[in-house]
Amino acid sequence: MGEQPLRILVCGDADGRINVLFNRVKTIQKKSGQFDLLLCVGDFFGSSPEAQEEWEEYKSGSKKAPIHTYILGAASHDTVKYFSSSDGCELAENITYLGRRGIFTGVSGLQIAYVSGREAQAEPAPAHCFTPKDLSALAAPLVSNSKFRGVDILLTSQWPRGVWQYGNTPDINTKFCGTASIASLAEKLKPRYHFTGLEGTYYERLPYRNHMVLQENAQHVSRFIALANVNNPAKKKYLYAFSIVPMKTMDPTELVKQPQDVTENPYRKSLKESKKEKPASTADFGEEEPAAQFFFDLKKKEPHQGQFRKRQSDGDRHTQPKQPRRPPQPTGPCWFCLASPEVEKHLVISIGTHCYMALAKGCLTPDHVLLLPIGHYQSVVDLSSEVVEELNRYKTTIKDFYKSRGCRCVLFERNYRSQHLQLQVVPVPADKCTTEDIKEAFVIQAQEQQMELLEIPEHSDLKQIAQPGTPYFYVELDTGEKLFHRIKKNFPLQFGREVLASEAVLNIPTRADWRECKYSREEEESLTKKVREAFEPFDFTMQD
Repeated sequence: MGEQPLRILVCGDADGRINVLFNRVKTIQKKSGQFDLLLCVGDFFGSSPEAQEEWEEYKSGSKKAPIHTYILGAASHDTVKYFSSSDGCELAENITYLGRRGIFTGVSGLQIAYVSGREAQAEPAPAHCFTPKDLSALAAPLVSNSKFRGVDILLTSQWPRGVWQYGNTPDINTKFCGTASIASLAEKLKPRYHFTGLEGTYYERLPYRNHMVLQENAQHVSRFIALANVNNPAKKKYLYAFSIVPMKTMDPTELVKQPQDVTENPYRKSLKESKKEKPASTADFGEEEPAAQFFFDLKKKEPHQGQFRKRQSDGDRHTQPKQPRRPPQPTGPCWFCLASPEVEKHLVISIGTHCYMALAKGCLTPDHVLLLPIGHYQSVVDLSSEVVEELNRYKTTIKDFYKSRGCRCVLFERNYRSQHLQLQVVPVPADKCTTEDIKEAFVIQAQEQQMELLEIPEHSDLKQIAQPGTPYFYVELDTGEKLFHRIKKNFPLQFGREVLASEAVLNIPTRADWRECKYSREEEESLTKKVREAFEPFDFTMQD
């Protein structure tokens, strides 16, 4: 296939909801074209009689999977009955069980390593568990080859212990999550993508590097993605789509390119520490950070997103290679970092890779939303290129969504007395006023408050005008016109809302201050559900 990328879908625990999964795959393929493979982690089968009946339709041939599907083995005692052998085999047309552990290499050269089930706690191991011997038998032949650089994909049902270290934090209690043996395997196999299930949540960790900067030759980065259960009530992401060119056919310089948000390897210690200490054991990955420091460390700030590093002595700190600039840590609990305990997740409408969309608190209109980065960034000018790219994709999609509802889209940001970027996105019915009317309302109100609101040239970027840390107010109209004010002092915090709530635009002056028009939790949940359902046909995260 040469440089032709493979298009792959990966899903979390199907739990026997096979029809739901395959119907979703059919919908995606109808919209986005054919995919090459579907890979399933976690428990594919369910233990209920209904799940058994559903499976019988595929086993008998009365139903057929719409795509070549590869599944892992049982991850619980209840589903062992579906697997007659620990060796891989075809279970039904287009549905293949990979096996207990091994390497699957496609005709394209794509290399997929896999381990089924959970870690055994005792010998002899139950049928739904793996042992250290399984992992050793998988890794040893690969790493003993001097030309081994890593595998394209690693599939495990269990999480690797400590994968969240130095990265963004998952939205589950990590105290008992994952196992050190899978972490050790991931470190050895250096997968470009590592997929897991079993924990019932979606978590895409920031990419991490597989080399020590300035101490080792550059290597490719790894991406860890955990997927939720199929058809979960919280609507967490259970299906992940991506394209990949097999490592064997990639240009080496392309392969080792490092994204801006790459972090340290969560499984490796510095070379200095490694010399001092014995190799990592289960205990190394079992350390849990104090609950009070879940997001931030009041005593010592470090430039890592989501979760801080462990403290180091002054001597150790000086040995660390200089890292690229990271978004700053929150100075206190952040209400908008998606992994924060403070975030009001019942307001979330859509979650992408780098950004998410939520209903605005005390919204001006029932479909007034916020666009926010998942990680901690203060403003648009602080964002990395990957985050900007997805933010722009969200902006385009929301404009289309509002247009379908007969509305113009107005976006504004206030980078002043705020610690986490909130891009306000407000629909204005097209029959209420023109874009020129909205622009004029902003300019006139700014003049009244003796503020200079400048128009940014059409092809200029905000980063060319404001340096990171510069306080500013910025508004973008549906025509692409942008207005900018550099804040010096005493900026009215509700300025954007006041303009849009004014008689000249939405004519709802009583809703200018969000604190005066808050909804109850039940009303917020109801509004969020309505917007989520209406936005779903436009939501690219449901298709990717």
